[in-house]
Amino acid sequence: MDRTLSRAELDERVAVLKRFRELLTRQRDKFRNYLDLLDHQKTDIETGDVDALVAHVETEQGIVAEIFAVQKVIDPLEDMYRMAYAGAEPEGLPELRSTLSELQQEVTTRNFENRSLLKQRMEMLRHQIMSINNPYAKKKSVYADVPEPKALDIQG
Repeated sequence: MDRTLSRAELDERVAVLKRFRELLTRQRDKFRNYLDLLDHQKTDIETGDVDALVAHVETEQGIVAEIFAVQKVIDPLEDMYRMAYAGAEPEGLPELRSTLSELQQEVTTRNFENRSLLKQRMEMLRHQIMSINNPYAKKKSVYADVPEPKALDIQG
C-alpha cells in the first residue's frame, strides 16, 4: 500500500520531527547541566561547604522542574511523531534517544551517590556533635549550695 503524501502532510511531518528533535536536544542539554551540578554538589558535600550546597540544591530544583516541563511537551509530541513516522526512524534520532537515556541513567546514579555521601557526612557530624565534651555537664550549679528561703518578708 504505497501512498504518496501531500505537501501539507509532508510539511507537518517535517515540523513534528524538527520540534521533536529540538526538544530531545534541549532535554539532553538539561541533563548535562544537571550532571555538572551534581559534580559541584559532590565537591561541596566533601568539603562541607553548606552555603554552596544550599545554592546548588536550589538550582537543582529549578533544573529538575525544567526537565519535567520539557518532558511534558516531549510525550505528546512523541506520540505525534510515532503516528507520522510509523516504523521508519529518521537519521540521528536513535542516537539522540540513546544518549538521552544514558544521561538519565548517569544522573540517577550520581544523584544516588551524592545522597549516600551526604548521609555519611551527616552521620559523621552527628557523631562529632555527640562526642563534644561539655565542661559544665557534671559540675554542680553555683546556686546548688545556697539554702532555700523558708520565710518571705512582704513588708519590705
